[in-house]
Amino acid sequence: MRLDKYLKVSRLIKRRTVANEACDNGLVTVNGKPARASYEVKEGDQITLRFGVRTVTVEVLSVQETVRQSDAAALYRQIQ
Repeated sequence: MRLDKYLKVSRLIKRRTVANEACDNGLVTVNGKPARASYEVKEGDQITLRFGVRTVTVEVLSVQETVRQSDAAALYRQIQ
């Protein structure tokens, strides 16, 4: 699954276009490297998001096309 779609499905970022812009602006890294929106997310990847002064790091536990909002947090485990 593409990184921008994963960020939207997992509810880490609310809209796919916002996720796409965050990737383009270098605010998203995967395994320590800047990632493009087209990056293929795999289980075990570590995604770091920068929201202003706040940084969130998560580990991908599962990749699914559709998920209910209540189950979205089960797709990842927050590290920081």
